[in-house]
Amino acid sequence: MTDNDKPSTSNTNNTNNADNTPPANAPADGAARESVDFIRQAVAEDLKNGGRFHGLKVHTRFPPEPNAYLHIGHAKAMGVSFGVAQDFGGLFNLRFDDTNPAKEEQEYVDAIIEDVRWLGCEFGERLFFGSDYFERTYAWAVELIKKGKAYVCDLRGEEVSAYRGTLTAPGKNSPFRDRSVEENLDLFARMRAGEFLDGARTLRAKIDMASPNINLRDPVMYRILHTEHHRQGNAWRIYPMYDWAHGLQDSIEGITHSLCSLEYENHRPLYDWFIDAINDGRTDDGSGPWGKKIHHPRQIEFARLNMTYTMMSKRRLIELVRSGVVRGFDDPRMPTLAGLRRRGYTPQAIREFTKRIGINKNDSVVDIALLEHCLREDLNKRAARRMAVLRPLKLVIDNYPAGQTEQLDAINNPEDAAAGTRTVPFSRELYIEQEDFMEVPVKGYFRLSPGMEVRLRYAYFVTCVSVEKDTAGNVTVVHCTYDPATRGGDSPDGRKVKATIHWVSAPHAVPAEVRAYEPLFTKPDPDDAPEGMDWRANIRENSLEALRAFVEPSLAGAPAGEKFQFERLGYFCVDPDSQTNAPVFNRTVSLKDSWAKEQKKTAPVKK
Repeated sequence: MTDNDKPSTSNTNNTNNADNTPPANAPADGAARESVDFIRQAVAEDLKNGGRFHGLKVHTRFPPEPNAYLHIGHAKAMGVSFGVAQDFGGLFNLRFDDTNPAKEEQEYVDAIIEDVRWLGCEFGERLFFGSDYFERTYAWAVELIKKGKAYVCDLRGEEVSAYRGTLTAPGKNSPFRDRSVEENLDLFARMRAGEFLDGARTLRAKIDMASPNINLRDPVMYRILHTEHHRQGNAWRIYPMYDWAHGLQDSIEGITHSLCSLEYENHRPLYDWFIDAINDGRTDDGSGPWGKKIHHPRQIEFARLNMTYTMMSKRRLIELVRSGVVRGFDDPRMPTLAGLRRRGYTPQAIREFTKRIGINKNDSVVDIALLEHCLREDLNKRAARRMAVLRPLKLVIDNYPAGQTEQLDAINNPEDAAAGTRTVPFSRELYIEQEDFMEVPVKGYFRLSPGMEVRLRYAYFVTCVSVEKDTAGNVTVVHCTYDPATRGGDSPDGRKVKATIHWVSAPHAVPAEVRAYEPLFTKPDPDDAPEGMDWRANIRENSLEALRAFVEPSLAGAPAGEKFQFERLGYFCVDPDSQTNAPVFNRTVSLKDSWAKEQKKTAPVKK
């Protein structure tokens, strides 16, 4: 599992009994088609060696808990499980671990389904819910009681913790550990019936209170919770713990490889113990006293995603929303998939990112610049180019005919010849960026300044001749002259200019709101707070700047979600708040690529 992945349910039995034919895109020995990481190596060996996986098709699952929105860390977990199933021609399930009704909501279920599909992890009809398995897991719990492997415990939560011991000291047995089978069965049935208050009793596995693995010290299997379930209503008053439920749910669905994040490595012995305990007394042919053995998946762990300037705790992301720091789970500053989607990220870029970071067993922190680099690479190929001015400054071409409008050809995407061209209106009055004019230019400044000639993108050469200022001395209007012979941006006499700037025709400009985002946290590690303070001290106060901009008229009715490169400014996405003739754009990412720059520094020199 990952982060907060948990098991879920399905309405089917284990039907995973396909032949063991390697996928068409894999080598004959069953290895995956791409670079083979340790997980794919392990899966290939399992298929090659047979054993309990003989005759089974590779079957994985993604088991999110519906208590929040998915974030970029889940994209890695999802990609690992889906990618392994895809590479081996197997099956992939989306299964909700809805075993904790106190924190789960239908809103989260709907959002997760949308995110999984958006990311391209197709699960077809294999959508399951852990709560649908409650009756079966309850029956198996009764079986363990009858086998003397589980008991009802009256210790309260803090007492259970005290009895458990520490990493260096063994625990001690509960005074209720030796209850008779008959008493345990009676109490467990009454727990289910709702006779007892929350926390009054638990069902615990009887393993070893002196085990060096603290997870094996009689872990809790069921707790009492008088809370309505979003799918089961009030049918249950006890709910299974994750460690008890998820291996059994994997078994029911025929999962072959349960891929999860590294924090579950110490839980793997418990995963195996529960299935082995159920299979104790069972036989392959079902002739034993307890029937046929249940399927035993293999759990494999990998390092989860950690990324600079990014909070991965679902609990803290919920706090950001509820405290009003952000506007919702889909706020473009959030690392949720909904937030990234609204900001303008593409599923292709996220999948490429998760592919490049790879799969390993060691925790590490990935620079967010790599994610942005993957996004730029993708948007550079697919995003249409447009002109927009974020901080407008009026420019007047004094010798251009008043009232005249020209339609100039502009390239839609130089990376895609099939994208063709569009026309943009040009007139005597334009808007340019404030930073593209400097009255007293500093050394190395080659854009517009008094006496300086520059190129207007797709238009003409212009030269600054004068300026207008307000009473505070700020430049409000720049006056220029143009050379009519340079239409299209080239000079017949061959003279060159050192700068090309973008513009928007003032009479045709469409007012727009542009939301410019900065990282939500001021430090690469959001938890690196000053002494005596917590992670909240690192929240950036001004992570959102709303700009009153002007855009070219072709953007007036752009649909929500459409992505553009504003020339020289960055990549932007149309926000759902947009209205016709009042568009709203989110800045997805700037054009500057620090990751690519760093890669060039470290690349070997070619001789």
